[in-house]
Amino acid sequence: MPLTLLTRADCSACATARTDLARICAELGTGFDEMDVDRAADDGDPSVRAEFGDRLPVLLLDGEEHSYWEIDEPRLRTDLARRDS
Repeated sequence: MPLTLLTRADCSACATARTDLARICAELGTGFDEMDVDRAADDGDPSVRAEFGDRLPVLLLDGEEHSYWEIDEPRLRTDLARRDS
């Protein structure tokens, strides 16, 4: 999955980003994965939380940071269109 939303529990900004991303992905006919950085750390992989945990939510596109704190919708749509062409 090219899109991954990094989140944590009880994060209102993460909930907003999830809603926005779900709407955008539904319109574009694509999906996204979600990773709770605290759960990943508890499961033995603290690297994602160490790198991104201070600015959640973070959207990764093909494993690279695309936006944080909110979904940059115009940029995301442009980047996905370029990627698919």
